[in-house]
Amino acid sequence: MQRVGLNNLQVRKHNKALFMNLMWRHKQLSKSQLAQLSGLTIPAASKIVQELVDEGKLQHSTTMLSVRGHSNGSFQLPEEGEWILCLCVKPTRIELQLADAQLVPRGEYQHLAINAATPNALLAAIENVWRNVCQQWPKRRIKLALAVHGQVDPVTGISQHMPQAAWKSPLQLKYLLEEKLKVEVRVDNDCVMLALAEKWLNRNALNEFCVINVDYGIGSSFVINGEIFRGSLNGSGQIGHTIIDPNGRRCSCGRQGCLETVASLSALKQAAGSHYADAPILTSQQLLAAAEAGEPWIAEWAQRAAEAIGMSLYNFLNTLNINQIWLYGRSCSFGEVWLDTIVRQIDFNPFDPRDTVKSQATNVHFGKLDRAHQVLGIGYVYVEGE
Repeated sequence: MQRVGLNNLQVRKHNKALFMNLMWRHKQLSKSQLAQLSGLTIPAASKIVQELVDEGKLQHSTTMLSVRGHSNGSFQLPEEGEWILCLCVKPTRIELQLADAQLVPRGEYQHLAINAATPNALLAAIENVWRNVCQQWPKRRIKLALAVHGQVDPVTGISQHMPQAAWKSPLQLKYLLEEKLKVEVRVDNDCVMLALAEKWLNRNALNEFCVINVDYGIGSSFVINGEIFRGSLNGSGQIGHTIIDPNGRRCSCGRQGCLETVASLSALKQAAGSHYADAPILTSQQLLAAAEAGEPWIAEWAQRAAEAIGMSLYNFLNTLNINQIWLYGRSCSFGEVWLDTIVRQIDFNPFDPRDTVKSQATNVHFGKLDRAHQVLGIGYVYVEGE
């Protein structure tokens, strides 16, 4: 009898988690909609909803979502609670999107140029952004969710390595900001931010997918069985440091011939330094503008870069068998030709003729979420924590 009770408890716990998952995705649902989406009966759904209301995790709304039969309104996530300031942080830039307790955007997405030459300067810039937002919403308690470029320990909230930073030592972002601001802070990698955005905001995302961010560096994040895959040391997603050319250029990680050395925007900037030997150093934005204007050598470089990215992705696909890939980052401005080259590399295998079913299984697309919703994704670290 005790074993049956434990099993029932586990089932109820699972169903409550499922309902909360649905509520975070849809924000507001009726009992009949929850029953339909979960596959449960309406009486069973009613019981679960009532438990969640009693626990303060849901609240009743008079909004009618059903057009048939009798309805007593709908249910939604609580309106009251701490808001979340979602930040994507680099030493040269902070992007921000404020979200309310339901993770609905409040205010406009913003991006601010900064020049943080030291860890203290970066902490001061983050604090300044937070205080400015708090002044605009003085009656709200606002906690922080930070997406940081480079390797991050999400448990301790330590930025272990930030590639664009002038410093090389780890930075205890969570501890130092919580001590200073007296609010809760969560920290994770910027590719995890993109994966969370896809998982919670893209209705077409599968239960298993991958996001690739091709920008100054090349990062990735994998969602497997609906969960962010991190690895035991939180080092998952380092696709930019897969070896493409063992005799190639030395990477910032210390090895030679990593994907980042041949296919990232930092690699493009280095190539531009050799191509325009006597000219001023061009920014990534200037190089991308030159590519859009049809600069031949950049088009050739982008083609080789896409081939290298495709080869790395092919190896990942063979290993993990993930068939949905979303591409983000400024390199996506290279356009459909660049994307088609990546897809061709993934599709090509002379020892395995492609049949119709398999060719349809793997799909690689540019990410559809705008930047505001991408940044909003980091706020879902709090939802994942529940």
